[in-house]
Amino acid sequence: MATVTFKGNPVTLVGNEVKVGQTAPDFKVQKTDLTDYTLNSSVGKTRIIASVPSLDTPVCDMETKRFNEEAAKLPNVEVVCVSMDLPFAQKRWCGAANVDKVITVSDHREASFGKNYGVLISGGPLDRLLARAVFVIGPDNKVKHVEYVKDITEQPNYEAVLAAAR
Repeated sequence: MATVTFKGNPVTLVGNEVKVGQTAPDFKVQKTDLTDYTLNSSVGKTRIIASVPSLDTPVCDMETKRFNEEAAKLPNVEVVCVSMDLPFAQKRWCGAANVDKVITVSDHREASFGKNYGVLISGGPLDRLLARAVFVIGPDNKVKHVEYVKDITEQPNYEAVLAAAR
């Protein structure tokens, strides 16, 4: 189980920690157009999947905008941001933030991404939200990079993520 904190306080995560080299677990989440998105939705591409607590927080806002900028420079790489925000809120946020390269998806229905990737928070002030983490998954569905961000209030190591995706 990954160990993360929120403002220095330990957070309990549900699910199995994902490791580099393993086959990426499947999941089913909802896109802003209310259709399903699964691991197979982008098969054959490299995927950067970033989980965030909520797009409506400053760190998540900054992270998703940064990945949106980077996505334009990464051919055959799909960048996905998953949160518990409802699809309607994600669509509104993307419009207001001019985010058009990142696919935002909601794990609100089953929390299958949260559970399968070990980022679902249990208890405390962020109960049922997702911890900040980034996964790079190759076209063969093998996990190439994993970062469970140590403190949810911090940003991920963008350079390591982008290097793994290239």
